[in-house]
Amino acid sequence: MDLAHDHVLKALDTIALLHQITKSYSEGNRAEVKQHLATLFATEQEADRLRSETFRELSKGTALVSDYREDLLHLVKRLDVAADNAKDAARCIEMLAKAQLPAEILKQTVKMTEQLAEAAQILRDSIDRSFNDPDEAIRAAHKVEDREHKIDEGYLKTKAMFVKYGDQVNKGAMVILDDMVEFIEQTADYCADTADYIVMFSTRE
Repeated sequence: MDLAHDHVLKALDTIALLHQITKSYSEGNRAEVKQHLATLFATEQEADRLRSETFRELSKGTALVSDYREDLLHLVKRLDVAADNAKDAARCIEMLAKAQLPAEILKQTVKMTEQLAEAAQILRDSIDRSFNDPDEAIRAAHKVEDREHKIDEGYLKTKAMFVKYGDQVNKGAMVILDDMVEFIEQTADYCADTADYIVMFSTRE
């Protein structure tokens, strides 16, 4: 349980760092971007290590009953994929270091990662409450779904901007930007999936 909790914190830290990166990038602060990227990559690597250790412990099948063990496995897997997608989005920003992007697209991207960071924080609170206050954990989990819907709306708005600014942005940069937006949206999806498992976990409590 301690390993799983530590993994959760690292995975969610990765998502929060993604927002700091997009914000610094939109402000033109390349030094901060570089610093945050290094922190994110190290954090995601540590999350991978904790995931592996968690899986090894859960595979022993002695500490937890089967239902709890399966729920924890699914929760850890989904948050790990969420962190992977956050890392991939960050790599896209790294590749866009010298690109000139429209301010409107950057503003919308920052808004999406801000909502994603909010979802990650709500998810963290929900997981922390899942053992001692399951009703509140469930309420918090439902709030994650609300953030995910808002990110979906932002995703569609950003995609529409690609048409608007298609003639102004380098084609290679546009492809990478499109990948980045996809990774952000997928991170939100996996956060929402994780929230579903928190509801199941808390209901058993």
